[in-house]
Amino acid sequence: MSADTLKTLFHPFEADALPLPGPGKRALFLGAEPGLRLPTDFGADLHLVQGFRPDFRLLQTSGHTVSPQVEGENYDLAFVLAGKHRGLNELHIAEAIERTCEGGVIVVAGGKEDGIASLRKRTGELVAMEGHLSKHHGQVFWFARPDSDIAAKLRAANPSVLVEDRYETAPGMFSFDRVDAGSRFLAEHLPADIKGHAADFCAGWGYLSVALAERTAGLTGLDLYEADHAALQAAGRTLARLMPDLPVRRFWHDLAGEPVDARYDVIVMNPPFHRGRAAEPELGAAIIRAAAKALKPGGRLFIVANRQLPYERVLAEAFSSHTEIVRNDAFKVLLARR
Repeated sequence: MSADTLKTLFHPFEADALPLPGPGKRALFLGAEPGLRLPTDFGADLHLVQGFRPDFRLLQTSGHTVSPQVEGENYDLAFVLAGKHRGLNELHIAEAIERTCEGGVIVVAGGKEDGIASLRKRTGELVAMEGHLSKHHGQVFWFARPDSDIAAKLRAANPSVLVEDRYETAPGMFSFDRVDAGSRFLAEHLPADIKGHAADFCAGWGYLSVALAERTAGLTGLDLYEADHAALQAAGRTLARLMPDLPVRRFWHDLAGEPVDARYDVIVMNPPFHRGRAAEPELGAAIIRAAAKALKPGGRLFIVANRQLPYERVLAEAFSSHTEIVRNDAFKVLLARR
């Protein structure tokens, strides 16, 4: 998401197409991102919602009131910053409708490359639009809170998913409708001798965590680290249902920016290497370094990565030894020992 999209979102106020909310008004902002600049004389009490831990931390550091999930109701105004996930965008619009008061206004903006025109068209089939504008390579549209069951229709069109009838997920999560091929490849090659206290770094909605717990009998505890708040909660519910006797802890955590206090015998991970649309292999490298610090002496890291990613260099720097276990046409599984 570019800073231009944030400018697009507030453009109706600067263009005098919408009146600025004054003191005493309450505004909700779903999908808020760092770098937002409010229009001059914007007087409403603004409550931000951001479930991605790195962005949450930046917003909090900037002095904003921010939470990982929606809190409160009867807002006078709601903003939705749309991204590339169609289902999540529609769920955010549903949430905005449910949380605003009668007569409240909902403002939605997004970049052209993220399909904002299609989102505007679909929303316009359900509600009466009050206006729309194009600016800063994006579009913004707004409407008054509808009195009908629009939110329920949007939720029904984007339900939670039970992947393989086991794993709870929802639109907006990474690989929300299927098991990621890299994670499956790693799970298939985890050894059976794993024991002790383990962690799943970048746990997502919990597929690798479940695989680790089911394939090894010697775990005494399992900790999940994940930057996506909603995915982490889904993973926790799945583990509680499938592995009720295993001690599990959840950490909503920015592994590239926050230290890990606990120490582990084993860590498994399928680290991200993109931030938005841009490839950033250094992101995965930073998480590998965090894993090295979090392992006990002699502890093992099992990692899956795209074949072309040069993680061997950072493994050589951070671990006493490393080797490649297996590879296929797309992925490689690496083992490193602290």
